[in-house]
Amino acid sequence: MVVVTLVGERLAKKGNEFLYLGPNPECKNCKLKTVCFNLKRFRRYRIVGIREKRHSCNQHDGGVRVVEVEELPVIAGMEGKVKEGSKVKVKAMDCKRLDCENFEICHNPAIDQNKEYKIGKILGDMKCRLGKRMVKVELSEI
Repeated sequence: MVVVTLVGERLAKKGNEFLYLGPNPECKNCKLKTVCFNLKRFRRYRIVGIREKRHSCNQHDGGVRVVEVEELPVIAGMEGKVKEGSKVKVKAMDCKRLDCENFEICHNPAIDQNKEYKIGKILGDMKCRLGKRMVKVELSEI
């Protein structure tokens, strides 16, 4: 599903991807904040269309541009056997290995442990510094 939002002029290129970190408190009085803040926190998005409309912005050098974005699947690390199409709840990993190349995947802040997800694609095995059998998967919300 395509969503319309605002991004900085320099980021506004078709195909660019970005991570939405959430509302900026400095924008609380901006009349356009509802358009900027209409994305899901900690989710990745890809710009699929660029509209001609531009706006000035105190946070972005060069202003902001109206763009169309698509939400990308959540990438997660799951332990054990997984099956495409199955419904799962993702549990927090008990790992403190910040030096691991997969730490961000295994501790993805976009994942809500109270929600159920559907496994879209299995992206392959992951190296685990704790010796666990880990698989990288794409998840979508149910």
